[in-house]
Amino acid sequence: MTPTFYEVMRQQGITRRSFLKFCSLTAASLGLGAGGATKIAHALETKPRVPVVWLHGLECTCCTESFIRSAHPLASDLVLSMLSLDYDDTIMAAAGHQAEAALEDTITRYKGKYILAVEGNPPLGDDGVFCIPGGRPFVDKLRRVAKDAAAVVAWGSCASWGCVQAARPNPTKATPIHQVIDNPVVKVPGCPPIAEVMTGVVTYIVTFGRLPELDRQGRPKMFYSQRIHDKCYRRPHFDAGQFVEAWDDRGAREGYCLYKMGCKGPTTYNACSTVRWNEGVSFPIGSGHGCIGCSEDGFWDKGSFYDRLTNIKEFGIEANADRVGATVAIVAGAAVAAHAAVTAIKRARSAKSNEKVEK
Repeated sequence: MTPTFYEVMRQQGITRRSFLKFCSLTAASLGLGAGGATKIAHALETKPRVPVVWLHGLECTCCTESFIRSAHPLASDLVLSMLSLDYDDTIMAAAGHQAEAALEDTITRYKGKYILAVEGNPPLGDDGVFCIPGGRPFVDKLRRVAKDAAAVVAWGSCASWGCVQAARPNPTKATPIHQVIDNPVVKVPGCPPIAEVMTGVVTYIVTFGRLPELDRQGRPKMFYSQRIHDKCYRRPHFDAGQFVEAWDDRGAREGYCLYKMGCKGPTTYNACSTVRWNEGVSFPIGSGHGCIGCSEDGFWDKGSFYDRLTNIKEFGIEANADRVGATVAIVAGAAVAAHAAVTAIKRARSAKSNEKVEK
């Protein structure tokens, strides 16, 4: 009989207290509210571990590199306790025929029960010859494994949108996975995605046995429902018309908004400004570089990362960043002038009063 998540964790020496802490941290990262930890604990105590097949197409492996650095929950907890990572040709010990035999065994034994995670995308040009794992085109392997998967997760912008491989002129005809398989696909875009977003999505699926609520593009709403701009700590500077005008100018040193330096935060949906990176320490904007919009479809083909967005109207129908900046300067100048005028009037009145007293 396949052991439950909780049984495996106890076998590893994890205490009940640590288990409940794990559930609480996971529920918090998923935004499940007060009762979320209890639901996760119940699911982990009663459900068997879920087998996972992780395929790699055209990609740079940055999604794997991100995943193994997750802190909440730890990737080691997720893989060793919650998941049974039965096949991953990048990090598994087996190779060659032994690895392919493990894949066939998993998809046969757990038909309709395993999760398929896909990193990278299939090239369709020249019958898929540009990506040949295990002696066959990756697109064929992908379709074969997806056919009986309980859920399919597209890791990163490569699997979700095509990313740099599909950028013009796309000589290999690299294609997002949802265009070559019939399954519903949970897209977790980013180059790479945030580690905690990746583990959070998998945790939700294995805990509740269903896909998370998705937006119109197939992204989990729990992580992709808001723009980076909406929760960016530099947002008040944007609203105040305070922008970095040149790298290392006074505005850059004081943490002003990077919109004029090409930041794509106003049009990019992701959790970077809330979940952040490196255990919540920072994210690109926090390091002084604008968002490049890596989790959006076709971001490679949308011009330079340093070309500013146009017609971003946050301040009313007619206003834009330049006008707001100018307005702020005019208002500030008017305030200074008004203050000077009031001061001059007060001084004149004071002088007249003094003259009357002397007379």
